[in-house]
This record gives sequence, C-alpha cells and structure tokens, in this order.
Amino acid sequence: MPPVLPGRRALLRAAALSGAVLPALAIGNRVLASSRPAELSAPLLTPEICRASFKAPVVLAEQRAVKLSFNANAVCTVGVPVAKEKGFFAKHNLDVELVNFAGSTDQLLEAIATGKSDGGVGMALRWLKPLEGGFDVKIASGIHGGCLRLFAKLGTGITSPADLRGKRIGVSDLTAPDHNFFAILLKGIGIDPVRDVEWAVFAADILPVALQKGEIDAFSLSDPLGWIARDRDGLVEVATNLSGEYAHRTCCVLGLRGSLVRQDRDAATALVQALQEAQEWITLNPDGAAAVWAPYAKAKPEQLAAMLRSHTHAHHPLGAELRAEIAAYAAELKTVGVIKPSTDPARYAERVTVDLLT
Repeated sequence: MPPVLPGRRALLRAAALSGAVLPALAIGNRVLASSRPAELSAPLLTPEICRASFKAPVVLAEQRAVKLSFNANAVCTVGVPVAKEKGFFAKHNLDVELVNFAGSTDQLLEAIATGKSDGGVGMALRWLKPLEGGFDVKIASGIHGGCLRLFAKLGTGITSPADLRGKRIGVSDLTAPDHNFFAILLKGIGIDPVRDVEWAVFAADILPVALQKGEIDAFSLSDPLGWIARDRDGLVEVATNLSGEYAHRTCCVLGLRGSLVRQDRDAATALVQALQEAQEWITLNPDGAAAVWAPYAKAKPEQLAAMLRSHTHAHHPLGAELRAEIAAYAAELKTVGVIKPSTDPARYAERVTVDLLT
C-alpha cells in the first residue's frame, strides 16, 4: 500500500505553527518542500485523498510584487493583514501591497479583472451574482465560514427564522451577502423571502437604532458591527450563517485575476498557500489575530478575539470541495431569484473557480 501522506490542513497547520516554510529543494522557478511533519493534527485520510490534497509549499525563486485588495472594515478579512504582518507572504517570496477597497463589488471585480489588483478577499454571496456576468476573476480558495448574523429584540417572540414570517427585516442593501444568505435560509424553511417578509434598507450603523425604534422587527449585519450591536443592546441572535448545514460552508473567498492564474501560476499558488497558512494561524492564535486587526476596528481586542473564535477559520476549502460549495450557493441563489434560472450551478462553479493546490 502507498504511504499515507499528511493532509493539506495538517501541513498548513504545521507551517502556521512553525512560522517557517519546510526545508526545500529548488526546482525551476519555485522551491518545493523536501520534508513533511511527522505528526498530524487531524485524523488520517485515505492515501488517495491525501495524495489529492497535498501540494508542497511554493517559494518563488524571485520575489513577486502583488497587490491584494480587502475591506479593512470587515473582520472576516483578518487573514490578509495577518499574512502580511506575520510573514506568511514573505515566506513564499511575495511582496504584497495591501489595498483597502471600500467600493462596490462590481468595481472590485473589475479592478481585479483588469490588473489594477491581483486579487481580493470578499464574501461569496456578494460576488457570485457579478461573477455570473463574466469578470475574468477566479475563486481560488475559501477563507472561512461565519460572520453573518440576524438579530431581534429580547421579548418580541422572535427567536428563530420561523418567527420571521410577516416581519420587517432590516439590511444594509439588497445585494448584501447577509440579505442573500437569510433569504436562502427563509426559503429553505418554507418562507417566501419576497412575499412573506419585507426587507427595509438602512445604513449599517443605523440598523440597531431602527430596531430599537420599532421601524423593523429584525436586522442582519456582518461582524464586527453585528457582534458589537448584539453585546451592547442585549439582542437575541436569531440565526447565523453557521446555522445547520451551513456550519461547514465557506462564506469568504479569495479571488485572483484570471491572467495571473494563466501567466504566473506559481505566484498565484504561493498567494493561496500564504493565505491558507494565515487562516490556520488565526485558528491557533485568535488573540494574536485580534491584536493584528485591532488598528482597523472600533471593537475591543477581546471582542475581536471572541468573533474570530466563533468563525470557522480552519475551513478554507480548495478544489472539488470549493467547487461543490460554490455550486451549492449558486443553486440556492437561483431559488431566491439572484442567479439566472438558466444557469447550471455545477458548470457555473467550474467556470468561476480554479484549483491551484490539489
């Protein structure tokens, strides 16, 4: 029987723990690891699965300059500054310039597609509709799950999604990932998200005020604003995007410009690996990650650390696993009228993703 190789996540966790790339052998324009950790932090996989999920770290022989966009207001992108500050980009010989991008998703995807940025991190449920239009951007990795939350006031009788029928739900905009997710969640339990509830748009920081004034019955927000409002106002957390079957679904993704994938695959692979290692580091060091993110946030470091512990930063799917999750989202978005009825979810997922590590 062939020897069992370590799984991808075990290797990433070992790299995150060690803070250094494994001993390596230069081959061509990249460096391949020549040794592997002896102990695994997860159960052994079958040899076939292990071989499929293992790829040695890519360390570029020549440093590449890369621009990576992220939203510094969203704690779900914490892996980006962590990868920069903790040296994961440098380990792979990447000189990464971080771009704090607060524009629309269409603008971000256009910036990536046209080479103004080499990649970006964002929410899958905000990206999938614009990507249906044909932007030359490939989703290369999941980043983590969690960070979307839906709240109601204590004592209103709203404690589960089933209680939202006939209610008015506040959102920051009607293309927001939390609107799309909770519309899917409602549809799944037999509540029509168009006819059976009313959606009301308010600025993100006004949503908790609108709830207290009775202008809405519930609202959804992502972290850190949602978490802060819940703790400050004593709100009931009705649901999150880690509810039920979604507990093992990525919500944030890394997208790369298509031309980078085609013309400099090693650099694209190194970027994915660096962010995967950063996510494992966050899983093991939520307090340290919170300290990295603190300059970007209004929340206290201990609040940020609690948020990160609640997210699934160890879940950052690749390859077939990533395609399956994207296809599932596409199928669900069809049911709520976001993705076109004619779109085939499996073909769509195949088109908008790229497998660099398996």
